[in-house]
Amino acid sequence: MKFIKYSATFIIALLIAAGVYIYPKYQRGLVVAKALDQNNIAYTFLHMDEFFPSKQVRKGETSHIFPKADPISLPEGFSYQGKNFETSAYLDSTGSQGLVVIQNDSLVFEEYYHGQTENTRHISWSVAKSFISALFGIAIEEGQIKSIEQTVEEYLPELKGSGYEGVRIKDVLQMSTGVKFDEDYADQNSDINRWFKAFALGDSQDKFAATLVNETEPGTENHYVSINTHVLGMIIVKATGKSLTEYLEEKIWKKLGMEHDAYWVADNEDMEMALGGLNVTLRDYAKLGLLFLHEGNWKGEQIVPAEWVKASITPDAPHLMPDNSPTAAPNFGYGYQWWIPNGTEGEFMAIGVFHQLIYINPTTKTVIAKTSANPRFLDVSNIYSDELASVELFRKIAHEMAAPLETESDVADQ
Repeated sequence: MKFIKYSATFIIALLIAAGVYIYPKYQRGLVVAKALDQNNIAYTFLHMDEFFPSKQVRKGETSHIFPKADPISLPEGFSYQGKNFETSAYLDSTGSQGLVVIQNDSLVFEEYYHGQTENTRHISWSVAKSFISALFGIAIEEGQIKSIEQTVEEYLPELKGSGYEGVRIKDVLQMSTGVKFDEDYADQNSDINRWFKAFALGDSQDKFAATLVNETEPGTENHYVSINTHVLGMIIVKATGKSLTEYLEEKIWKKLGMEHDAYWVADNEDMEMALGGLNVTLRDYAKLGLLFLHEGNWKGEQIVPAEWVKASITPDAPHLMPDNSPTAAPNFGYGYQWWIPNGTEGEFMAIGVFHQLIYINPTTKTVIAKTSANPRFLDVSNIYSDELASVELFRKIAHEMAAPLETESDVADQ
């Protein structure tokens, strides 16, 4: 009887302990699920720190304020796939929350919608990947990371036995690891949603990365795996001895004179969501685009090595080309965590789910940044989920701004 009594007491205590551990996770999961309902994302994307732990990226003592040139009006419409779209309707239908246009280093257009303001930090989603690329290039230049020809486990022995063992860092940068992963956001059972559910409960992203397995030969297929970027973040942390927050603040945020603090959401192990958890104001997003437009140079200081910038936006193998297949997305090539749309003007982009975009056109000297909470994004059959439509709008904006400059130059040459 004593044994039964003690056993029952032990079981009750165990159930209470399990409840204390599990119930908060259950509650957190419900809160996050509600926050990410399509009807709520316009608010949630501007207040991610209300739902997840966060780490502040502090701005410096001085800020770079974009000089303002004569303001422009957006084109009334544009064409894509043989169809005409009204610009205002397209921006509204893609859930746009902010749009800025930088021309010749000056601010020529800035508008906000659906709750965002110039001071509001918006979730980056995969636009954060391009920030990680910049940090990686800096760490290479500083000698913290020796070479992208090294393999992952040289820095992360904890990933031995996973799909990342034996994979070159370069293949991780180029989304060509061969790791098996389903990035279908519309499928609740996909790998990306399985990862996010674990993240929402605070679970370790490092441990999740260690569970992935190899599917194809690394360096042969461009297959988009968001966890690849998390692995890059792990390498930066291991090599520099600093958190991503600290390294970003020191190497980019203060040097570019960002106007506002940013923040990175993190898991319960204090590791940042490297693949998409950065939250930034719109003009500060545009500054990353301007930095890369100027080949990593900011007011005379080389922040990111010029060679790294060039390599980051230059597909260098057949499987990475925008006009080849298989690629992660039709008509987009891939560099080091940057997208390269098919074209002849040297354009490149940072792209995040739900239409977070930074577009850079070196030919016209244009940078465009857009934040969004696109309620139609998961419907891949809908034109408003297609980033290439945004590319056509951005191209028209860039070309209309460049045209008067070309006319003035023609007059001067006569």
